[in-house]
Amino acid sequence: MSATRINVVLVHGAWADGSSWRKVIGPLRANGCNVSAAPLPLTSLADDVAALDRVLERLEGPVVLVGHAYGGAVIAATRVPKVASLVYVAALAPDEGESAGDVFHRGQPHPKRPQLEPDSHGLVWLRDEDFGNAFAQNASSEEQAVLAAVQRPIAVSGIGAPMERPLWKDRPSWSLIAEEDRMIAPDTQRFMAERMGARARTRPVDHTPQVTAPGDVVDIILDAVRDVAATRQRPVSNQPEGEAS
Repeated sequence: MSATRINVVLVHGAWADGSSWRKVIGPLRANGCNVSAAPLPLTSLADDVAALDRVLERLEGPVVLVGHAYGGAVIAATRVPKVASLVYVAALAPDEGESAGDVFHRGQPHPKRPQLEPDSHGLVWLRDEDFGNAFAQNASSEEQAVLAAVQRPIAVSGIGAPMERPLWKDRPSWSLIAEEDRMIAPDTQRFMAERMGARARTRPVDHTPQVTAPGDVVDIILDAVRDVAATRQRPVSNQPEGEAS
């Protein structure tokens, strides 16, 4: 099925910005997708959802929302009807009443996962070395340096905000589970994917596969896009409700 006119909106997580999707945007566009990268302020969950909704407001037609890491909480918190499908890329998927922090801290952390402490402004930054140790250990040293330079800190209040009814309970979801993730435990990712009923696949990638394994990310997004396109092309029955065929 053609991906033409299906919108894909990419939502970065903590300590990242839209440039982290650079290697994914071109291939998606080449496959006919209309691609946007939503810029999140990372100042609160409500602020981040509002920023995403402003991007969605500008688009016509169905949207496949793609969230990385904390961005998984953001894509599940929107209520915009045009969202047709959700894709989780090494992402957090809190349930109703849970926060992103609750699921982030579930299970045993990797020995190299950084210690996260807020500064005097209530913002959490990563140290430069954390990008090579845990955030994107499979990236080149140059890519790690760029990720560190453009990082956006996240407010503690955003990590701790409880989720209302998540959109993944009402939309199809897809999940790319990162087996070599040192930030979000792979077992936690599997738990969340099973809980969502997501169409999941596991790959030997680190926490930031859109940088280090973009082909895997493009593949799962295009599968979700094709599913939306196929759903749109299915004929709608005009038969009155309750009338036998």
